Amino acid sequence: MRFDIPVPDAAARAAARERLDGLVKPVGSLGRLEEIAAWLSAAHGCVPPRPISDVRVVVFAGDHGVSALSAYPREVTGAMVRVFLAGRSGVNVLAAQVGARVRVADITVDWDASDIPDSVLAHKIRRGSGSIDVEDALLPGEAVRAFEAGLSLADEEISTGAELLIPGDMGIGNTAVCAALVAASLGLPAAEVVGTGTGVDSDGLARKVEAVSAALARAAGRVEDPFSRLTVLGSACAAATAGFLVQAAVRSVPVLLDGVFSGAAALVARDIAPGAERWWLAGHRSTEPSQAFALEALGLEPILDLGLRLGEGSGAVQAVPTLRAAQAILADMGLLADLT
Repeated sequence: MRFDIPVPDAAARAAARERLDGLVKPVGSLGRLEEIAAWLSAAHGCVPPRPISDVRVVVFAGDHGVSALSAYPREVTGAMVRVFLAGRSGVNVLAAQVGARVRVADITVDWDASDIPDSVLAHKIRRGSGSIDVEDALLPGEAVRAFEAGLSLADEEISTGAELLIPGDMGIGNTAVCAALVAASLGLPAAEVVGTGTGVDSDGLARKVEAVSAALARAAGRVEDPFSRLTVLGSACAAATAGFLVQAAVRSVPVLLDGVFSGAAALVARDIAPGAERWWLAGHRSTEPSQAFALEALGLEPILDLGLRLGEGSGAVQAVPTLRAAQAILADMGLLADLT
């Protein structure tokens, strides 16, 4: 696959920096807000950047074969999809505070979905993924199908007015998959990237490291191609998230990455579509070590560090007010030159 990734407007970025230096404040005194304001100007191609009103969170839901390593049973994934639909999850509550809308997509949940709306099931690839320590996560062709589902989901949101996208995730066992993808993408050992996920104890962490190590050994020689990497070590949810991120960049729509899952998917997405990372910001710093490695490789610095590890897109939505503040300083602050 080849993608035409537009380049953010360098002239708008330069004009934004010039205006920021001329505002009624000491030069650089608003710190990171000024960096984000210039980034938004480049993304929008204008100074000031447009207000960020329509924010969409898409939660990619699926079960992972390594879910036995988690502190929670696999059945939680399906139960949580119902909680999202009821509007009672963590990301539902937090997104409501910033006026963001939440959508959940069943990509690979292993459940009885007879009572679930067709809109949630429209992009389903399979029921569950293989346990990556002993088998491939996906069958041949499924990673591409899931990636294309992510492209479609981004198009659906953007075509109906989304101005900022946030990828969320829900799936017991997903931090082990993320660790494997990051380790394979960056050539790191399992022990450096595996974290406690949902809160496993020391014995559980040791089992998780062992499983990811086994997965990396099993995948040796098959991870250079990003779709092969997703097939062998990833999941349909990771592939769909990667497609979502790429299509947002194709259509010049900014993305706020959430935590460890979107960070791992972003590494793969960049390999599929180099340059797409110019359209992404990191919403927050996860407690999972693999996210730190992913963001460093992507050249992204988290906006917030609140010690969050919920997932769902919950951390990224907390950064939305910061983006709005950055837009406002360019739109509404006065100029030193206008002082009398």
